[in-house]
Amino acid sequence: MLFDKLLAKRQDSSSSSSSSGGMEGMKLMFHLLLPLCVHWIAEEMTVSVLVDVITNALCPGESTCTRAIYLNGFKQTVVGIFKMVVLPLLGQLADEHGRKPLLLLTISTSIFPFAILAWNQSTGFVYAYYVLRIISFILSQGSIFCIAIAYTADVVEENKRAAAFSWITGLCAASHVLGNLLALFLPEKYIFPVSIALLIFCPVYMQLFLVETVKLAPKRDQDSACLTTPIKIIQKRYKSMKDAATIVMSSPTLRGISLVSFFFELGKSGINFVLMYYLKAVFGFDKNEFSEILMLVGFGSIISQMLVLPLINPLVGEKVILCIGILASIAYALFNGLAWAPWVPFMAATFKVVVVLVRPATYAIISRASSSNDQGKAQGFVAGVESLSSLLSPLVMSPLTSWFLSSSAPFNCKGFSIICASVCMMISLCFACLLEPGAPSSNNSEDDIESPLLSES
Repeated sequence: MLFDKLLAKRQDSSSSSSSSGGMEGMKLMFHLLLPLCVHWIAEEMTVSVLVDVITNALCPGESTCTRAIYLNGFKQTVVGIFKMVVLPLLGQLADEHGRKPLLLLTISTSIFPFAILAWNQSTGFVYAYYVLRIISFILSQGSIFCIAIAYTADVVEENKRAAAFSWITGLCAASHVLGNLLALFLPEKYIFPVSIALLIFCPVYMQLFLVETVKLAPKRDQDSACLTTPIKIIQKRYKSMKDAATIVMSSPTLRGISLVSFFFELGKSGINFVLMYYLKAVFGFDKNEFSEILMLVGFGSIISQMLVLPLINPLVGEKVILCIGILASIAYALFNGLAWAPWVPFMAATFKVVVVLVRPATYAIISRASSSNDQGKAQGFVAGVESLSSLLSPLVMSPLTSWFLSSSAPFNCKGFSIICASVCMMISLCFACLLEPGAPSSNNSEDDIESPLLSES
């Protein structure tokens, strides 16, 4: 009887500790997600306006702006080149020096390019915007998500991470809806000033309220002296990147998801950066139509990511969700590429509601196959692979899109480049079907015994 009482007391204590840890985890996640949501709102509210601003500055009075298409392709190529190195590097730094300083750095970079357009929207300022936007994208595009995912893995138990990741991407979709609503109802002259105010709020809030989750090792004087030498710094970074590559290559799951992500992003990024210019040239879409499509996608994405995915993930697993999402992306690409009427892109947008499930499923597969100390490295390495895709896709998509939108096209199929992008997604689907999600490899078993940060509370 005494043993039963002690056991019951221990269970009550464990339950109380788990509940306390869960509440603390929710609090930490709130302070992460609030500024991220505001950041995404501020960025999204500018998307539908940028097409008109850039087209009016570079090609006044023209419906098809070849210069803007090539300039966007150049931007994406340059960003892709640098992101291949920067993304894995930021993931490693987040593991070594903490999530908070890296989040503060990456989330602050969007303020400056939009400040340029708020000041002036003439041709010279649009080119200056592109320069600053390239720098901003190199540091922030993809890395904000990678570091946020690593932060979430620090505070959420493994069996709940897929749902947590879907909530992050779902809140991102909700932010996109709110951003497009603001863009729809705000006068165009107020969009950039409001966006800048929201972007400034984000790093200020993080600095005040975000709690660091990485337990940093105490610095030794010897290490500090060594790190003052540039050669030592380069050697340490090279070793970290080599370790990250070894972690991914030694795991069949991480190796497979890298191939899936490469081909999926190759098609997806190729479509994303030409789609609005294609729709504007073919159907004359403007800010209002773009906002309506983005809101349609956003509303559906909220439901699919925040409600549907957490319910079906325990039943079918991340691999099935990943395959369904890629299959929907193929349909999305084909309907847009073959669009024969203005309503077809709106119908195609309904497939995007399922496509958005690819991202949280990918994050969950990577997180499950990585040890607790390698979350940033693994997420950053796969994101670096994706950046290689975003480097390659404009090299084909820019000239191909411009060619088939021009009068010299070999046959009448203005969306032929988008149809070609769907082939990459088909290859991604083949690799996804061969994927076998699993636990971290045995060479990281020493790290596997570590529990999430909050499990100790």
